[in-house]
Amino acid sequence: MMTLTNFRYEVPTAIEFGRGYVNKLNEHVLKLGGTKVLIVGDPGVLHAGIVQRLEAPLETAGIPYTIFTEVGMEATIESVDSGTELAKENGCDLVVGVGGGSALDTAKAIGLMLKNPGNIRDYIGIDLVPGPGAPVIAIPTTAGTGSEMTRFSVLSDKTAQAKLSVGSMYNCPALALCDPELTITLPPHLTASTGMDALTHALESYVNKATQPISEALSIQAMTLIAKSLRLAVVQGENIEARHDMLLASTIAAMAFNTTRLGLAHALAMPLGAYFKIPHGVVNAILLPEVMKFNIIGNQHKFAEIARIFGENTDSLSVREAAERSVSAIRQLNKDIGITQTLSDYGVTEEHLDLIVDEAILSGNVPVNPVKTTKEDLKNICRALMVPNVKEKVLINNL
Repeated sequence: MMTLTNFRYEVPTAIEFGRGYVNKLNEHVLKLGGTKVLIVGDPGVLHAGIVQRLEAPLETAGIPYTIFTEVGMEATIESVDSGTELAKENGCDLVVGVGGGSALDTAKAIGLMLKNPGNIRDYIGIDLVPGPGAPVIAIPTTAGTGSEMTRFSVLSDKTAQAKLSVGSMYNCPALALCDPELTITLPPHLTASTGMDALTHALESYVNKATQPISEALSIQAMTLIAKSLRLAVVQGENIEARHDMLLASTIAAMAFNTTRLGLAHALAMPLGAYFKIPHGVVNAILLPEVMKFNIIGNQHKFAEIARIFGENTDSLSVREAAERSVSAIRQLNKDIGITQTLSDYGVTEEHLDLIVDEAILSGNVPVNPVKTTKEDLKNICRALMVPNVKEKVLINNL
């Protein structure tokens, strides 16, 4: 374990975690001083009846609310603008976000814009928000993004065809209301991809250069929970213990990377997701083993520990050999949960690499990566995941 003598750790968000806790929503709204609520979700949570579960306690307490569900697969600047306008028209002073990362990122950004001037575009970047927004209660229904804990809102700009990020401690929700019962209906493929997103958060935070003692402990706990329960959550969706573990892992992983940032998988995931519409969890899952392979030399002892966390027997191995086992362990995890795609499956070719890498290299996740990285390094990571034929694809998956 690396111990740093100087570091800062901050979590502005309170956590309420437990089965059935969504039924206490009214109590938390009142504690935060809310008088009229904007509920932000997506059509999926509306059709699944989850929004209705939020309405019941609000109606019991006589708290008025407005529902906004114009959130797509990705959070967009346009949705933030529309939601902010609706909230202001209806006098909303507290935002409840419910759903996956897109809904929560949208809700957080709307909360900012209820109290800050201008447009959300003015705050693209790090620490540019001038002051607190309206209180936000974040209720995750997936176990992956950790948006209920983080200072980031990742927003797509349809006009520019780019993914942009607002990062500020003012963007952290006031409360993360985490109820594992809300994740039970998540289908296997989304359980798998969001789980790999959570793992990538924990793992990249753990090995990067900004790591510190508190975030390290959080990352280890999150990876331990994921190693224990991700496979079960995928194949036994009704298994409440596995769902509990995965939601907890996602929240804990977010607490780790909120302070440290991430690494190359996330740096590449942003442009790949924006240009090729690869779901965020899937693209992280595709990238993670190859990024780990590249990074091993920068933190061999920690990669060896990751191998042990994921059940590899490393007793008779050298540190380097044990570290390499971490890569094969994550490849096997991907295979077990059904994520076997390559970048080629989404149409990525050599001609696209300059565009992808030029954006990725600008990410704040690159400077904290454990190995100093060039554009050519990023291209080589992508090339390793662009499989031209089935035989080579089988070979790579079996490595």
